[in-house]
Amino acid sequence: MHAIPENIREGMKVYDSAMHAIGTVESFRATDEAPDHPDVDAAGVSPVLEENPRTLPNLIADVFRPDDELPTEMKERALREGFVVLDADGFLASDRYIFPEHIDRVEGDSLVLSVRKDDLLKV
Repeated sequence: MHAIPENIREGMKVYDSAMHAIGTVESFRATDEAPDHPDVDAAGVSPVLEENPRTLPNLIADVFRPDDELPTEMKERALREGFVVLDADGFLASDRYIFPEHIDRVEGDSLVLSVRKDDLLKV
């Protein structure tokens, strides 16, 4: 998949490539650009992120957790291409970032990935 699906929503159950339930969608941000019009800001943002100012430094500061270890280049890519934050199942489980290339499909109320949980970057 090349973009975050339009029908994604917070709370969706997330399954890995082996169809194991691995958590839920905590938040998401779709691409920052309209595919046919790169000069148009067309971000689809989950309600929890909607109130953030649209400047890149503020988005990076507000969208990503201060203690995550995602390099700045990855943060900028995530803002440009979109991402999903996985609220991982398990008491001590680390939350993960899901990027468009990790998504296989949306099936009803489920987000199905094309990779295993361990292939996702930790938050």
